[in-house]
Amino acid sequence: MKSNCKYIFVTGGVTSSLGKGIFAASLARLLQGHGFRVTIQKFDPYINVDPGTLNPYEHGECFVTDDGAETDLDLGHYERFLGIETSQSNNVTTGAVYQTVINKERAGDYLGKTVQVIPHITDELQRRMMLLGESGDYDIIITEIGGTVGDIESFPFVEAVRQLKWKLGNTRCITVHLTLIPYLASAKELKTKPTQHSVKMLLESGLQADILVCRTEYPLNKEIRRKLALFCNVNINAVIEAIDVDTIYDVPLSLLKEGLDDIVLSKLRLPKNGEPDLTTWKEFLSRLKNPTRTVRVGLVGKYVELQDAYKSILESFIHAGAANECKVDVVSIQSDHITSENVHDKLKDLNGVLVAPGFGDRGIEGKITAIQYVREHNIPFFGICLGMQCSVIEFGRNVLHLKDAHSTEMNPKTKHPVIDMMEEQKNITEMGGTMRLGSYDCRLYKKTKAFETYRSQSISERHRHRYEFNNDYLKDFEAKGMTAAGINPQQNLVEIVELKDHPWFVGVQFHPELKSKVDKPHPLFVAFIKAAIVNNEKNS
Repeated sequence: MKSNCKYIFVTGGVTSSLGKGIFAASLARLLQGHGFRVTIQKFDPYINVDPGTLNPYEHGECFVTDDGAETDLDLGHYERFLGIETSQSNNVTTGAVYQTVINKERAGDYLGKTVQVIPHITDELQRRMMLLGESGDYDIIITEIGGTVGDIESFPFVEAVRQLKWKLGNTRCITVHLTLIPYLASAKELKTKPTQHSVKMLLESGLQADILVCRTEYPLNKEIRRKLALFCNVNINAVIEAIDVDTIYDVPLSLLKEGLDDIVLSKLRLPKNGEPDLTTWKEFLSRLKNPTRTVRVGLVGKYVELQDAYKSILESFIHAGAANECKVDVVSIQSDHITSENVHDKLKDLNGVLVAPGFGDRGIEGKITAIQYVREHNIPFFGICLGMQCSVIEFGRNVLHLKDAHSTEMNPKTKHPVIDMMEEQKNITEMGGTMRLGSYDCRLYKKTKAFETYRSQSISERHRHRYEFNNDYLKDFEAKGMTAAGINPQQNLVEIVELKDHPWFVGVQFHPELKSKVDKPHPLFVAFIKAAIVNNEKNS
């Protein structure tokens, strides 16, 4: 069956970090509101096969999909905005493309031909660009091209889009170029020249932008829009203002006011049946912008200087706050800086504390010290992955009096490995894509906070780890009050730990933040914020 799927490519110019992912997700949400089946994919020009081995300071968080793919953080935006699930097919890198082409060359698939960037790399890029569209599951595929036009590593991607646009025609394939209109304070003027140069660079690669989306601090007047249209060779109604807004969740409505959905549907020859249905979106925004109370929540981690390192956690707080009609004031705390001497001053004014995931031993003792403080002072606690493991270590040391208790990740020679490497991980030597990744089942025990929160005994959550609770110590832990609230039924792995005699103390081995969405906030985050509200009211 021949696919009639339409394709939208989003490129970026002038500077990086303009927000192509947020723009693509916002456009997709508008088109989804018109009743179209939409998904988004990210093509990244770096040579890593995936972001799995990248330091969060390099590339922000690594977002994990249900099928176990380690992907770019923009896929988190796609899922949160659209309420959909993404997969390995939604994220492609130069590394993955070259790996496929080289494997084919080694297998003799090219019949002795000289393997080159054009046509072999560009053909593989086009194949992957169209893969999701050929499934028949979608009406529109939006593809975000990572990096900035003009970067040397972006050339094959732009050339692949040029060829694809030529093959499909202008009514099945359009290009949206996101750019920056800087404001010079000294001249009190918006400058269009950087955008003109960026579009010219795109044209030199043979690709004409159909729509120009301009990031700006100030509104674009008619004169600027006309100038951009004239020198960038686009229709004046295709010059779209993307003005700075209070929250990323305002972007779809801001683009709606600019008529972006109208111009896209017109260019793709798709019908427009009235205004897009954004009812639930607007309800969410109303709750977000009109909170009835505020809580202060500590985020303890070792990458807190870079917000993108914990992007999904921060967005989950926003979703959970809106669900509770509460503003969540997140206080980032570098775990390296926490000591037994200053922990009281750092945590005493917080209504709840989340200890973040991570790898390696840097900052580990600060996390353990923070957990001891919140446990002893009845402050709501939420531990994710390594955060959960740290809560087990802390409990082992200070309640079970196993002074040497630790994880073998940090101390392979510990006498009490309360956290140990998973059995199937012990013979693995390669780091990339080899952890326990993706969705796994969890069975919850009744009469636990986890069961009360999920209201179900069977759940499925996403994982990314190599180490686990050591079941040899489970009876000792449960005898002292730390219980296993959830177990993976296939391997009997402890997925959730709780404290019986504590207002709200929950640690999870999985990553709940990866499944929180605008229209479906994650129940654990909602319950944690609710516990923080109760704690705040009790102490005020």
